[in-house]
Amino acid sequence: MEPIYRAEIVKFKGDERRIINDILVREIKLEILLNGKRFGALMATPSDLKALAVGYLLSENLISDPSGIRGIELAPDGLSVNVCGEINEKRLNSFDAEKVIISGCGRSSTANIDPEAMAARKVRSDAKFHKNEILNLMSEFYTQCELYEMTGCVHTAKLFTASGEYFIGEDIAQHNTIDKSVGKAVLAGHDTQGSLLLVSGRLSSEMVAKAVMSGVSALVSRTAPTSLGVVIARKFDLTLCGFARGENLNVYSGEERILS
Repeated sequence: MEPIYRAEIVKFKGDERRIINDILVREIKLEILLNGKRFGALMATPSDLKALAVGYLLSENLISDPSGIRGIELAPDGLSVNVCGEINEKRLNSFDAEKVIISGCGRSSTANIDPEAMAARKVRSDAKFHKNEILNLMSEFYTQCELYEMTGCVHTAKLFTASGEYFIGEDIAQHNTIDKSVGKAVLAGHDTQGSLLLVSGRLSSEMVAKAVMSGVSALVSRTAPTSLGVVIARKFDLTLCGFARGENLNVYSGEERILS
């Protein structure tokens, strides 16, 4: 299934009226199965769906370690993905009681504000990032982002690993972009510890929590964090930066990792 959809629309430019074929981003409901049993669904863009499922399950601590994944199968229609492996049953059993509707796109659920699991993954990396390097990467943020260039209708995340590789996630839901970029890195055999994550949207609590659960050392956006996002970043020693534009960078947590 293509991640784009073509539709005939009317376009006005001044007094000129034209009928054109426009490119829209496609939106689907992706069913996630754990060992063949339906777990839930995500509203998503149909690209990198295996990576999305893996990243989501890891960030929610439903799978505690990538080595526990035995197989991933995407349905022929592209509307469901089955992940087989060692499931954190305690986490799974508590999910219905704890999950909330998050502030991302669609009616997505999460229970990832899990103090116990996050404490175990508290950021302890001694990685350093130069301020100018971050700003340069942010100035080139939308390069190589094919869906954004075609539609202008998706959020984007770029994960830069300590080994120098980077992985892009694009989706209608900004929290899905983190899951996709992390999932792609994990499936490619890369360690996400000590990595730098750039995102296009706000730094809300669930975005910060996903970064902590993924082993990211620094999370950076062109926009602002929420108050709870800052509280979580400070509690778990994540470097959190916002308003990364031009020569400006606001550091809300973990300034010791930022070199000037």
